[in-house]
Amino acid sequence: MATETLQAVSAPVGAKSVSWQQAVRPYQDSDLRRSVWQLFTSIVPFFILWYLSYRSLTIHYALTLALSTIAALFVLRIFIIFHDCGHGSFFKSQWANDITGIFTGFITFTPYYAWRHSHAIHHATAGDLDRRGIGDVWTLTYDEYHTMPFWKRMAYRMYRNPFMIFVIGPVIDFVILQRLPGVNASEKAREKNSVVITNLFLLGMFLVMSWAIGWREFILVQLPVIAVASSIGVWLFYVQHQYENVYWERHDKWDFAAAALQGSSYYELPKILQWFSGNIGFHHIHHLSPRIPNYKLEDCHNQNEIFQIEPLTLRTSFKSLHIRLFDEDRHKMIGYHRQEESAG
Repeated sequence: MATETLQAVSAPVGAKSVSWQQAVRPYQDSDLRRSVWQLFTSIVPFFILWYLSYRSLTIHYALTLALSTIAALFVLRIFIIFHDCGHGSFFKSQWANDITGIFTGFITFTPYYAWRHSHAIHHATAGDLDRRGIGDVWTLTYDEYHTMPFWKRMAYRMYRNPFMIFVIGPVIDFVILQRLPGVNASEKAREKNSVVITNLFLLGMFLVMSWAIGWREFILVQLPVIAVASSIGVWLFYVQHQYENVYWERHDKWDFAAAALQGSSYYELPKILQWFSGNIGFHHIHHLSPRIPNYKLEDCHNQNEIFQIEPLTLRTSFKSLHIRLFDEDRHKMIGYHRQEESAG
């Protein structure tokens, strides 16, 4: 991971000034009781809701979709647990993190070790214009886009289309692309094998559930769950790194702490959505210190003035739908043409 260099980021706390490293340190230890309770309150309701969704098929599919949508919110919360395990922050024991990560990866259709590898690269390179391409949203600069061949510009526009990136793309990613070992950025056996093992588990689950309840019934319940969960998850990831004044710099000017505090948003959500999203809205703090478990991020934010940056809200976050390119001259995200800065 990049060297944490921005030593000057500090603010008064009482009579003294503290660096961001000092500010995050008290929150970096996991709490076994809270971790186990979060596992229980996430996984048990998910399985109950999945079963109720299946039983509701005999009543009306609209009810199934409603229950599956609620189940999907719990899958989103389970993914945050999976995410914390990948950072080694959910339990003190790395073994416990890995076992929990593998298991929650089965629920979220995500191979644990392969995802952990690409996500570590994302943390090490977020906001670095010279190290784009792994674990991030495809982002071009204004000059890159306007010097591309026509077909590449059309491919980029298709990728950036909201229906593609938030509806179709997430399902393709979690159902298909996550199944392909060749998509994984690492050539190491553990990362490749995690894809294969996850695929074998999901195949076994499909065969067992097809025998137990029928393949059609299984798909009618599971597909809406993974579709809704993945769409919301991609939206969250998108707005955490795609907004007007987001930080991007060339590698020789790139700074880890600046990239975290200015290149990751504070997404202020209603409490119920904050709960389901596992406090991931405090993303600027998470990028500064991935060792903080999700259930301590809010306390870290509230108790340290230096982290209380201007938030994105549900309303303001939708402006991110209109940004497409990073303008290096103006250091901001804009639309496809500079005159579209306000309209996208």
